[in-house]
Amino acid sequence: MTTQEATAERGLIDEMGPIDYIVIEWPGRQPEGEAAPLILDLVDRGIIRILDIAFMVKGDDGSIAALEVGALPAPFSDFDGASTGIIGQDELEDAASALGPGTCAAVLVWENRWAAPVATALRRSGGQLVASGRLPIQAIVAALDATETT
Repeated sequence: MTTQEATAERGLIDEMGPIDYIVIEWPGRQPEGEAAPLILDLVDRGIIRILDIAFMVKGDDGSIAALEVGALPAPFSDFDGASTGIIGQDELEDAASALGPGTCAAVLVWENRWAAPVATALRRSGGQLVASGRLPIQAIVAALDATETT
């Protein structure tokens, strides 16, 4: 890579939004695929950019196996070509530790393009992300229910 290419790549990175990952588990071996078109719509509208995606199964005996995206039925096969290698075997094994036996899962890494302008401005002003988190919707519902009963 030339110095000019490295500088251009660094410029692209400086302009990126926050990066998230999620692991989604489904019981059994075949999710219905209702969410896939919605994720693709977010991509089409420029809200997110998928950086990597992987699918896997966890056997009843705890064994894990990666699934080839192109071999999956539609709408999952629409993600073929989105894999960049960010999610490797180590990441799949880490994700599998959160899965129950006899399940299948998707692991997604995406850029939140909607937040890129704010993230870029924060970086340029010397700001840096020092903590991040996500609140499960179930915890919010439980907290709201608890508030209503008091």
